[in-house]
Amino acid sequence: MAQPVSVLVDGDNISCKHAGKILSVASQHGEPTLVRVYADAQRPSDWHGAIGYRMLHSGTGKNATDILLALDALELLLSKNMRCFVIASSDGDFTHLATRLREHGAKVIGIGEAKAPSTFRACCSDFVEIGTPLPVRLVPEPPTTVTALDQKIRAMIAVHSKKGMGMHIAELGPKMHTQHGFRISTYPERTWRAYLAARPSLYELDPRGPEAMVRFRPEGFADAA
Repeated sequence: MAQPVSVLVDGDNISCKHAGKILSVASQHGEPTLVRVYADAQRPSDWHGAIGYRMLHSGTGKNATDILLALDALELLLSKNMRCFVIASSDGDFTHLATRLREHGAKVIGIGEAKAPSTFRACCSDFVEIGTPLPVRLVPEPPTTVTALDQKIRAMIAVHSKKGMGMHIAELGPKMHTQHGFRISTYPERTWRAYLAARPSLYELDPRGPEAMVRFRPEGFADAA
């Protein structure tokens, strides 16, 4: 089984143009089960549309993004026993975080641009310098026809959404079968993740993992309302 990897991106410091490269590097070290980008969500940012990334609003205060990212990393280390981290930033302020994670036995892969200071690079287990940005698909997919099943899925997610974060994908199948007598195995996709992933204009999924969530995209259902 592949080692779980937590990908933590400083969205105030790293361009979304590097999103593809960051996930590619993370996949070389295991399974990116948690992929987060930290930024002031009230400000315009291409990260809002980055596929595969979950944005966390860090607030507007000075160093708010750095602090929230560091707190989450330590919580994942101490509470979730996460052993491999990818920290994407060119900010030397993460030097202490990388050092502390490694002191606890975790592997730290730093990703940053040429301006990343040598102190941060040296404190990582490995550091990958990103130069020429890789393209990342941010344009919405063409509209998908909303079926009666999709309307039921939307209603189910709305009822069981946890603080607006969606519902666990693992819970969707049992609840759909209990309430509607529906089995996804009768469809060509055969699994809920495959079905949802095939309709990106309707659903947004977390990366694979036991706690992965699904959310519906209101704009995708607008014409069917």
